[in-house]
Amino acid sequence: MVFTDSLATDLLQVVQSHPAFTCISLLAALAAISWYVRDSYEVDDVGQKHVVITGCDSGFGNLLARQLDRKGFRVVAACLTEKGAADLAAASSPRLKSLLLDVTDSAGIRRAVEAVRGEVGQRGLWGLVNNAGRSVPIGPTEWMRVEDFTEVLDVNLIGVIDVTLQFLPLLKKARGRVVNVASIMGRLSLSGGGYCLSKYGVESFSDSLRRDMQHFGIKVSIIEPGFFKTGLTRLDLIDEDLKRLWSRLPQDVKDSYGTTYFEDYLKAQAFSMGILCSPDISKVTRCMQHALTARFPRTRYGAGWDAKFFWIPLSYLPSFMTDFVVNVLLPSPKGIK
Repeated sequence: MVFTDSLATDLLQVVQSHPAFTCISLLAALAAISWYVRDSYEVDDVGQKHVVITGCDSGFGNLLARQLDRKGFRVVAACLTEKGAADLAAASSPRLKSLLLDVTDSAGIRRAVEAVRGEVGQRGLWGLVNNAGRSVPIGPTEWMRVEDFTEVLDVNLIGVIDVTLQFLPLLKKARGRVVNVASIMGRLSLSGGGYCLSKYGVESFSDSLRRDMQHFGIKVSIIEPGFFKTGLTRLDLIDEDLKRLWSRLPQDVKDSYGTTYFEDYLKAQAFSMGILCSPDISKVTRCMQHALTARFPRTRYGAGWDAKFFWIPLSYLPSFMTDFVVNVLLPSPKGIK
């Protein structure tokens, strides 16, 4: 459409003849500008603020640790492996401290808390980012055993809860921030296994924690990434684990899915991941950084265009519509009689 003088005149006449429309438009514009300005305010004295990040060997945690280090924060990066800790330290300033932490080890978490207590002193801990996680085993629910669920839940949910509870006294001293990494799979169950369950749990835990801790000045934010290329979405690792799950199934269960189902499943998954996974993980770490540095952090951050404009809106639609979309992405069993 060409914006002509005649069209401009017509629009002006519409506005002038509908004062309520003009008022609503102005209010909407003012609200948007006010939100943008409020959202841009940042906290002061970041050089005196300590932030603990779990899962810093690679991916989101590794990049966030380096980002915050460059910004001047005093970062304590928790890594699972010595190599991850050494590589991160080599890529960061002397301010950054690293420690080894398995979030499923409660005694190890206690030792980490004591180490951080010695770093922060009376200032307390400004930020805790629960980023550590795992994705496999993930796949059709019938292929799982109970231990396959608990392996993921112990890291992604129980680990988040344990780390948070043990660090809360230090966070209360600083009236700090908790940033929990959930997923769009905490909105939609796209697959079986413990991953979606754990992320739904992180959403619920974070909501409860936010309401309980607001009285103490602690703010809690949830990061909901879409699909990104990280260690959690490595197809070779996911495919290898799916082969393990498939190989141990009884023959009658395999027959119920059909002779080509397993290969069709791998192909559909590779196709979906190839389309959906973004290599730009900074879209996620920018949300994490905002949650730590903004004077008024948001409650939820949708990270990635697929999260903002597809998965999260889809989660609000009726179940039959979301089921249809998910079914399109995966093959149907061909062995059903």
